[in-house]
This record gives sequence, C-alpha cells and structure tokens, in this order.
Amino acid sequence: MPLIKPFAGLRPAPGRASDVAAPPYDVMSAQEARRMVTGRPHSFLHISRPEVDLPEDTDPYAPQVYAKARENLDRMRSEGVLIRDPAPCYYVYRLTRGEHMQTGLVAVASVAAYEADRIKKHELTRPVKEDDRVRQIDALDAQTGPVFLVYKHTAAIDDILAAVSTSAPAIDIRAQDGVRHELRVVDDDATIERLSTACEQLDGLYVADGHHRSAAAARVAATRKAVNPNHTGDESYNYFLSVIFPHDRMQILDYNRVVKDLHGLEAETFMDRLRPSFKVEPSPMPVAPARHAEFGMYLDGAWYRLTLDARRIPRKDPVGRLDVSLLQDNVIRPILGISDPRLDDRIGFVGGSRGLDWLAAQVDAGDMAVAFSLYPTPMEDLMAVADAGKMMPPKSTWFEPKLADGLVSHLLD
Repeated sequence: MPLIKPFAGLRPAPGRASDVAAPPYDVMSAQEARRMVTGRPHSFLHISRPEVDLPEDTDPYAPQVYAKARENLDRMRSEGVLIRDPAPCYYVYRLTRGEHMQTGLVAVASVAAYEADRIKKHELTRPVKEDDRVRQIDALDAQTGPVFLVYKHTAAIDDILAAVSTSAPAIDIRAQDGVRHELRVVDDDATIERLSTACEQLDGLYVADGHHRSAAAARVAATRKAVNPNHTGDESYNYFLSVIFPHDRMQILDYNRVVKDLHGLEAETFMDRLRPSFKVEPSPMPVAPARHAEFGMYLDGAWYRLTLDARRIPRKDPVGRLDVSLLQDNVIRPILGISDPRLDDRIGFVGGSRGLDWLAAQVDAGDMAVAFSLYPTPMEDLMAVADAGKMMPPKSTWFEPKLADGLVSHLLD
C-alpha cells in the first residue's frame, strides 16, 4: 500500500472559500463557536461543531449532534457550496503569517502505514475525544479535519511544492486572525506521479498534530474492513486526510502551564522547595524563556526566571530531557502533587499564542495560583521521541499557524 495517494477532494465552490473556511474545531469553546457562525450559514463550523445549531444545553457528544453534522454537510453539498473534484488530485496548501510561510501537500495517508509505525506518533490519546472523532467520521462518511503530518525535508518534494506554488491558487483567503490560506490543485498526471514517487521514498512521516483524528480513522477503517467481505485495501476508508509539511518550516510556540493551587503550601514555602533544583531570579518583565531548561514563573503578582540545575537534565532520555518533562518532574509532580497532567483538573495548558500577559491575568484574577512559561519544544526533539517509539507528555507542542477546516475534505465512498 502506498504511503500516501491523491484523492477526489470535497472543497468550496469557486468564490465560496471565505464563506466556508473555519478555525479547527478544537481550538474554541462552544460559546465562541456560536458567536463565529452568527451571520455565516455556510461556515464549516456547522459541520465540525454542529451543536451551534442545537439548544445550548445539548450534550456535544449526543447522537443528534452527529446527525446535525451530516444534515449540514448534505445541505451544503446540495446547495452547491461544497463540490467534489471529478478525479483524484493532490493539493498544495500554503500558510502565511507575517514573515513566516510554510507550504505542504494535502493527500490521504495510509492507515496501514500508520499502524506499522511508518507514520509515527508521539502522543497518547484521550478515549472520549477519540470516540467523538470516530462517531463524527461514521456519521459524515467523511474525514473533515486533516491530520498535520511532517516529513524530514527533502529537495525532491520541496522543489515540486515550490514549483506548483508559482501557479494561481484555486483558493486564496485571509482569515480573521490574519493568516493567509492558499490552496492549489495538482491534477496533472506527471506531477502527481512525481509527488507520489518522492513521498514513497521517505522513511516515514510524523504526526505533528491530530493524534485523535488519525487514531479514529484507523478504528473506522478496522470496523469497515471487518464488515466488508470484498475488502481489497483500496477503499477510501483505508486512508486518512492529511496535510504534510517539511519539518524545517514548522513554527512551534510555547505550551505553557497554569495550576489552580500550591498543593497546600504557602508561597514562601513553595519558593523554598524550588531552590534546591533551580536558580530563582526575580524579573521586572514577563519571562519568555530563551533556552532549554529555563522557565518563567508568575506568582503573587511577580515574575521569576527559573534555571534548572544542569545536573538534573537526563540528556540521554529523549522524553525526560524535554522542557515539559523537566517542569513536570521537578515541580508539577514532586511539589504541586500532580502526577498525571492528562487527568488532573488542577492543571491547565495554554498555547503560546495567548501571550504571557494572559498567563499573569489568570493568576491575578484568582483563577490560578501560579503560571509557568516554557521554551518551545524543537521539532527535532519531537522526531527523536517518535523515532525512539516513546510518547511525549500531554500538551508538549503548539503549532502555529493553524490549518483551516473546510478547505478540503475526504469522502469515504
């Protein structure tokens, strides 16, 4: 089975992309989603967050939510807002924010390669979120949220993407957050063949973001295979929607932590517990760590710079040496008493796009007791963990800019 292949995408009709495009379904609250669809009957949020069209007290995992998603998808297709390409294509997707630009390939990736670890994971999933994506795919007979994959950059692929990007885009929109989204269709056989050949020569791909979507796609594929006596492996359910970028163009922001209480400690005692492991320095300014093993901390209205003793860094352990692990192993677990950050509601995770002032505001408002800013996880560290067959701690990476939902979907025939 090929690592990736082209597919006949479902996408906005000419001139409708700005009506359809929406932020990823999981970066907003239900209230924010409801505000975003006001006056936008064709926003893709009506499919990715269909509870916006149901009473506010509706359980987001209720059967009627998934039924509404299918109803909205069928409506937008029947109205001609979403149309399907007549033949399999690749798509080149370019994101631009300020001076940063990254160009990737939209394709469907092999579930078999995912299960064989040729598409490598680095993060555990939460059952409730994975179950939600399974029900959504089954209800829609489609994958609408792309999995964000990365390849170790290679000129054979990069050069083709760059050449395609000189042509006029089929979609060129600027989202409310200022990010420019461009989509180009690759429908000529020669370029499709060149891309397929170049990608097949890769050792593998890495899941950067979308572990729940890829795991759900694999579960749906297994279920449909089991009930299909004529299964061949070529069926569309054997692949999942992906956008694949070169690793050296990724922009990873900090993924910060806030904690509700000091685990019964007074602030002074908490500070004393830090000093055996960290050099603790007051800072007149918010602290954005400039290097590995350096952290910012906001406590009682003041910022501090924490520098971990180098002897406490397990440099040969690809997981243990991550900054998120160093904070967990030296502060969050032993001092604040949070053993499993995936399950403990005393800890919160804040993407770096929120900014340091937002962290401080949570503490000043009394919602949180302490906030920590972290140095962003390098892409090379993510790949090292995946190559070692290990899992990163939850909420280790925050990728920006985000992909838009609705620009291309993969139908399961």
